Order: sequence, then structure tokens, then C-alpha cells
Amino acid sequence: MSLSTHLATGRARTLLWSAWVVFALLILEVAQGVAYALLVAATAAVVAAVPGALPMTTLTRNRTELLVMGGLYLGVVALMALAFRVFTQDNVAGLFLSFAGALLLGVVGPIYYTVWRRGGTVADLGLRLDNWRETAVLALLFGAVQFALTLWGYDLPAAQDWVPLLTMALVVGVFESIFFRGFLQSRLEAQFGSVAGVAGAAVLYGIYHVGYGMDGSEILFLTGLGVVYAIAFAIPRNVLVLWPLLTPLGSFFNTVDAGDIEMPWMSMLGFADVLALMAGAIWWARRHQRSRRSESTITMATTPVGR
Repeated sequence: MSLSTHLATGRARTLLWSAWVVFALLILEVAQGVAYALLVAATAAVVAAVPGALPMTTLTRNRTELLVMGGLYLGVVALMALAFRVFTQDNVAGLFLSFAGALLLGVVGPIYYTVWRRGGTVADLGLRLDNWRETAVLALLFGAVQFALTLWGYDLPAAQDWVPLLTMALVVGVFESIFFRGFLQSRLEAQFGSVAGVAGAAVLYGIYHVGYGMDGSEILFLTGLGVVYAIAFAIPRNVLVLWPLLTPLGSFFNTVDAGDIEMPWMSMLGFADVLALMAGAIWWARRHQRSRRSESTITMATTPVGR
């Protein structure tokens, strides 16, 4: 069996890209900033060039969908900029409301568009359980590598200084997994192919941090990290490969280690509210899907034969 034929099977492709994700996480120990982004891009391109390493896709161009994606993306970035560059921590209420608005827009917007406007399902956004075994193995593997690189042996500060930050990292992780991977990446891949979809989602992920007030070198680094997260998601097409382990662990460590954000215990209630609204949107979408299937079944059963 040739290499290309072997890689054409899903399991071989999964092993290849999973090994690359582990490699890309491990080199965080030796490369940062622009160097990391370049190294990630170069090695990913080498692996992608292996015959059979990329899945076959059927492209469907949709200009309206691109406009929806662009509108939601600009809305999210604008709200983030309003929160962290206009209100800042000098106006906690304004900061939180804008921040929460960005997170909810990035989750509720794609869910509404995918389920109600496109007639799709939440599984199209990576919210699925049908391949949970494969996803769980990959999530534990990637999460263990991330933990070993960041929090293993790390001396955490007092609980009041890190528990609220962990809550924030978990909620932000839901938003980023659904918006950047389940929505933007999936739709870009459907329109332009796997390579362009992964690269485009990674670039958009890096640029979105302008809203946080980050500089160019940080944005390039995060673009490289975005490639890693995008490929990790592309393996099982399931957001659970990223959340609640891989991306929240990295975000939590970086926030604690920087030590530039202070949050009171009460902030956890606000993040719990945001998470509840996200969960409510997913539940409502699933309920709509079941209702739609029931209506379709009834229609088919009552349609006379030959019609």
C-alpha cells in the first residue's frame, strides 16, 4: 500500500496530524512570537504536502455567507475593542457588558445563522457527540501536553487571584471554539478548501486580538497558535477536542502568568450568566432541529404516493 493510499484512510490522517499538533505544542518551549508562527506555518505546509494528508472536499461558494461571517467578525472585534480599549478596567460595568456582548454574539450569531437560516444543525458547528471516543482521546492528549508545558509545577497565587480567571478562560474558550473553529473555519473550508480554511481562520483569530490591545508580534504569535488550534479541531471536527482542556488551559496560564488582570469573586456570577445563555442557545437550537425533523417526518407520512 502506497503512502498516499494509506493516508487516504481517516485513521492514518488522524495519526499524522495529531503527531503534528503535539509537535507544534512542544516547540512552544523553544520558540515564541514571530519565530513560532513561522515554524508552525512551515512545518504544517510540509505535512500538508504529503500525498493524501488533506481530505477531499467539495467547494460551495456563497457570497451571502461571507457577508454574514464578515459582519459577525467585525461585530465581535468592535465589542472587544470597546471593552478593553475604551472602557478598560476603569469602567468595570462597561467592560464586562461589552465583553459579554462579544462572547454572546460569537456564539448565538453562528447558531442562529447555521440552524435557522441555513437549515443546518449544531453539529455543523462542531457541537456533536457521535465521535466522542476519538475526540476524548485527542482532547486528553493535547490537554496533557498543554498542562505539562504550562501548569505542571507552576506555583499558583491565592485562590481569589486565579479562580475567577479560570472561570473567564472556560467561558472565553466556549466562544473561541464555536466562533473561530466551528463557524468561521468550517465555513471557510467549505468555500475555499482545507488549507485556506485553516489559514484564514488562524489569521482572523490572530487579528481579533487587536480588540484586546495586543501588538503586532503578539498577534503573529497567536496566529501561529491559531493554526495549531484549527488543525486540532479539523481532526475530529468536534469543539470538545479544544474545550474544556486545550485552549482554556493555555489562556488561563497566560492570564495568570501576566498578572495584569484582577477580577473579584463576583465576576464569576457574570461569566456563569454568559455561559448559561450560551447553553440555552444550544439547547434551543437542538429543540428547533427536533421540531423540524418531526415536521418533515409528518409531511412525508401524509404525502400521497406518487406526489
